[in-house]
Amino acid sequence: MSTWDLDRYLSALDREAAALRASFTLEGVDPSGPVPPCPGWTIGDLVGHMGAVFRRIEGVLRRRSLEPAPAFTNEFPEDVLAFYDSGYTALVDALRVTPPDTPVWNWAPAAKLASFWPRRAATETAVHRWDLQVSINQPEPIEQELAEQGVHEIFDAWLPAGRRKGPLDRQGLVQLVDTEGNEWFVRVRGEGLALLDTATLVPDEHRPQVIASGPASDIMLSLMGRVPFDVLTIEGDAGLLSALRTG
Repeated sequence: MSTWDLDRYLSALDREAAALRASFTLEGVDPSGPVPPCPGWTIGDLVGHMGAVFRRIEGVLRRRSLEPAPAFTNEFPEDVLAFYDSGYTALVDALRVTPPDTPVWNWAPAAKLASFWPRRAATETAVHRWDLQVSINQPEPIEQELAEQGVHEIFDAWLPAGRRKGPLDRQGLVQLVDTEGNEWFVRVRGEGLALLDTATLVPDEHRPQVIASGPASDIMLSLMGRVPFDVLTIEGDAGLLSALRTG
């Protein structure tokens, strides 16, 4: 996994936040329209939700505490665009002024440092940008390198935190391969999962039961439950992939 610095995450966050905003403000977009990937939400709800997410992360960073943050409340005012804009501005300021090694809470079994949150902000915004765009029939893939970071985040934060939505009774080895040659090997043992170090694998001893390949964006979105796994090229036991779904 390559390590991004803060400026690179902020650049990705800015790109995704701007694209989400631009999609919402396109002529003819109905804020009351449905968001199929998020049942029960309207497009306006999605924008308001992101404003609340921005403030949630900002609050965690400003508190500079290892104590668990108050429960997230998905509440927002009627003017969702103003709420979104002001929340984004406040978040970026908090990210810039908080040193990455500052001890702060997060919900994952990961180091409790501020460095957890820039990636989280960028990938969350990217997925919901895609949600909004698919709702208006104009979806654009998540940029390759940010999608790679998103897949890493699923395996080192989401799944280890117990946020699995797939079956818990599967067994086997999964290999994921993106179009840039990045690979992830994941051992599934019922409720347990382990991301394997590709540098130490012995091919004859680690034969995957399924290999799924495609763009990093499709891998990330399928793991997040946004698109079916069959958007990928699959060899082997396709059903095993469902054990990795986290959204």
